Amino acid sequence: MLSLSFSAAQFLAAPILGVMSDRFGRRPVLLLSILGSALGYFLFGLAGSLAVMYFSRILDGFTGGNISTAQAYIADVTLPEDRAKNFGLIGAAFGLGFIFGPAIGGALSHISVHAPAYGAGVLSLGTACFGYFALPESLPHHQRRPHGFRLADLNPLTPLGELLRRAELRLLLAALFLINFAMSGLQSNFSVFTLVRLHYSPQQTAMVFVYIGLLAALVQGYLVRRLNPVLGERRMAILGVFMLSAGFLGIAFSYTAWQLLIAIAGVAGIGFATTAQTALLSHRVSAREQGWLLGSTQSVLSLTRVAGPLYAGAMFDFLGPGAPYWTGSIFLLGALALTILGATE
Repeated sequence: MLSLSFSAAQFLAAPILGVMSDRFGRRPVLLLSILGSALGYFLFGLAGSLAVMYFSRILDGFTGGNISTAQAYIADVTLPEDRAKNFGLIGAAFGLGFIFGPAIGGALSHISVHAPAYGAGVLSLGTACFGYFALPESLPHHQRRPHGFRLADLNPLTPLGELLRRAELRLLLAALFLINFAMSGLQSNFSVFTLVRLHYSPQQTAMVFVYIGLLAALVQGYLVRRLNPVLGERRMAILGVFMLSAGFLGIAFSYTAWQLLIAIAGVAGIGFATTAQTALLSHRVSAREQGWLLGSTQSVLSLTRVAGPLYAGAMFDFLGPGAPYWTGSIFLLGALALTILGATE
């Protein structure tokens, strides 16, 4: 429920932050988002009650527009043909964070149970300070939204309706929804799966997550940049979703460590799929709509982080440990069909 509270708050706020970045520029929204995260982490560390923990996660969710705004920043400063490989750098950064973050958190936890949260807050403050002094604005005044902030922008369903009315965005957005729905189920369920199916300890599962982080960094930091000029964004998106579906099916029927590691290599296709699809979506709107598009997309995807874990947990309980993954593979085949159709519109 703590995780869901963050995602619900992000659903409400992400499109608002996206519109604000189109109107006032990327830099102030990025700095606001990172400072909000810092405050949320410090409050989480200080929390002496469950209510304060919820408040800290909701605060972080409301200011959690840094991913979509960073993507909009990259769209501002790169040529259209380079966006996929540069979006991949964000994924590579996540992969590296997935490797070093748990290690740093584990080391700090030997000091106290509060120390990892304080450490995350300090890192966020350091990032905000770096951004303040080193990050220039990417969106020129003449490319910003001409009107000010409207009351309609406060309604999270308004940008969702606008997205769905745009035929050129609809199919790719639906594909992204299905991909992230399946992935959010995996992220929330995987440690339980490894415990029940393979009898892994928390330390062994942590090592698998390190392996996932290494693959993510390799795919999005290196392979995307190499393959994008060769394959193009459409074929790279199709390849990624196909790999992802095969990887989910492989996890469902993994009973040994080597089977699981091979299947997870297929799941690394998420790096090709989401990076290429985000770039395809970005090409279909103007410069002054990048923040709106990517913020609204992030809002839609935050719904998957609410529904996906609930679905995966129910499938695990009622149909067995492999059910979240073989049913996820079916959802991903649907995403593959939508990607093929949407990328050719």
